[in-house]
Amino acid sequence: MNVGDGRVAGDGVSSKISQFTFTLSQRYQHLLDKSTPQVLYRWIFFGLIALIYAVRVFMVQGFYIITYALGIYIIQLLIAFLSPQVDPEAEGGPSLPTRGSDEFRPFVRRLPEFKFWYSLTKAVCIAFVLTFFSAFDVPVFWPILLFYWLVLFVSTMKRQIMHMVKYKYVPFTFGKQRYGKKVPSSDERSTSKP
Repeated sequence: MNVGDGRVAGDGVSSKISQFTFTLSQRYQHLLDKSTPQVLYRWIFFGLIALIYAVRVFMVQGFYIITYALGIYIIQLLIAFLSPQVDPEAEGGPSLPTRGSDEFRPFVRRLPEFKFWYSLTKAVCIAFVLTFFSAFDVPVFWPILLFYWLVLFVSTMKRQIMHMVKYKYVPFTFGKQRYGKKVPSSDERSTSKP
């Protein structure tokens, strides 16, 4: 220990490591921030990662437990993505407008699209890394796991769709009417001329 300047002998190494991790985390956050508006490219990236994972599992012919756990996690994320932020059942009735005189409230997801994508991508990357450790390759009969997952998926989605129908909400934006600038019709243009 250097008594004169008040520093411990290992401080230089510790500060360099913390500075490196801080710089790395800043660059990572910058990449995430830049990718936020790029919805299509983000989902293409996720599709490529998921395809690489599927090819890895197929080539190794194992790690079905990891894949099953990943599938259950995906179902959980999907349900959160399709659910409203405030559950109408908890409020004691539908909170979405049912009449023309009701106040318009847009659909707000419990899990936003970016966090949904980010969680899926992280989960697939973690599952991919786990395929390199033989301790996670538990021998199982994979058709049974696939059947269990399909039953779980169908029953969960049936319950979610019935919830959507009961409380009259649609979590998707395609097919909905969009409001923007009003384009004047030909009659309005002809009457507005001086």
